[in-house]
Amino acid sequence: MVAAFSGFARHGEFCPITNMKTHTLMVLAGLVAIRMDAQSVLFNFDNAPVYTPLPIYLTAGGITAHFTATGAGYSVQSVTTATVVPAGFSGNFIFPSSVFASDLLVSFSTPLIDFSILYAPQELACDSSATMRVTAFMNTTLVGTAITNAQAGTWPRETLRFNSTQGFNNVVVHYDKPPVTGGDYGTIFLAENMLVTPPPPPIILNRASVLGNGTFQLTLTNSPAMTFTVMGSTNLALALTNWYVLGTFTEISPGSYQFADLQATNRTRCYYRVRSP
Repeated sequence: MVAAFSGFARHGEFCPITNMKTHTLMVLAGLVAIRMDAQSVLFNFDNAPVYTPLPIYLTAGGITAHFTATGAGYSVQSVTTATVVPAGFSGNFIFPSSVFASDLLVSFSTPLIDFSILYAPQELACDSSATMRVTAFMNTTLVGTAITNAQAGTWPRETLRFNSTQGFNNVVVHYDKPPVTGGDYGTIFLAENMLVTPPPPPIILNRASVLGNGTFQLTLTNSPAMTFTVMGSTNLALALTNWYVLGTFTEISPGSYQFADLQATNRTRCYYRVRSP
């Protein structure tokens, strides 16, 4: 995430902060996110008790996922207990409880912007592969849907993915259509390695000020144990790649960060951006 900060703004203008030595520090109005660098969380099902049928709750990276299903549903199996283990599957994974199609339903304790899951449909040397669909909702409101097809083969593997800048907290993984060329197949699939990404927490500016000795100081709030780099420029129109690094924030307490520009008095004007990571 890249953000620009301002202490003062009036009618969209940039208002200068002047220190005791008459050097002017310009600070951007508002908080503008330019690039998202959210952290993904992996659910590999290895912490789920084997043989357990859905519904189940699993937690990883502070996110709790509730797994349910339609029809006969699914259970947690492992490479040592499942009757079929597709190439590349390891540990525990989601296994169908019957030979009939069943939707996999997952709800999350926090909104997401990206979801993916590795799946393998039951296909024995088919010339084409089934169409799989994921549909995302925010509560009960439709956010969007996406489809994919695996490369043809025997129990072929593929990743089904959906992403949206609009948050969602429920997904339905659905066997949409069988292989278009037919062949030896069943309308079931196995799944593992679910990867989810919540939106990054906002950078919250607490204070931007000039100290009595002319030092410019910024403080912000975000998640603990993060890294924030401060970048500066005397020209707001320059591309971000041409801004120079001034230093990094120090975490003074969990989630609270502070940066002091000791060289501020050596510049007549400076714009500041904060970048993470």
